[in-house]
Amino acid sequence: MSIPRNPTEKQRNFFQEVHEVVRLVPAGRVTTYGAIAHYLGARHGARMVGWAMMAAHTAPEYVPAHRVINRNGLLTGRQHFASPTAMQEALEAEGTTVQKDQVVDFKRLFWDPSAELE
Repeated sequence: MSIPRNPTEKQRNFFQEVHEVVRLVPAGRVTTYGAIAHYLGARHGARMVGWAMMAAHTAPEYVPAHRVINRNGLLTGRQHFASPTAMQEALEAEGTTVQKDQVVDFKRLFWDPSAELE
């Protein structure tokens, strides 16, 4: 499975591409800023993916931004949610255990778009 691309569609922007990838992350799984950047061909674009996550609330369709964490399994984006605990609560509602702002069993729960979508 991959992100559907329509050659007749006008040029999409990077944030839209990031949001589409994040929408594909299954509930109960997590991915990283860097993994998304790599999948989209922006190997060193993890920070840009972070910016896209900060703008996720402006997307026309829901983006499960809580599923995007840093490469060490830490909830580094939590300050951009409605409350300091909202990101953790959303992950826990999907069955993901979080302790001290870190996803427990991160390696097992990691969803790599480059492996899963190609």
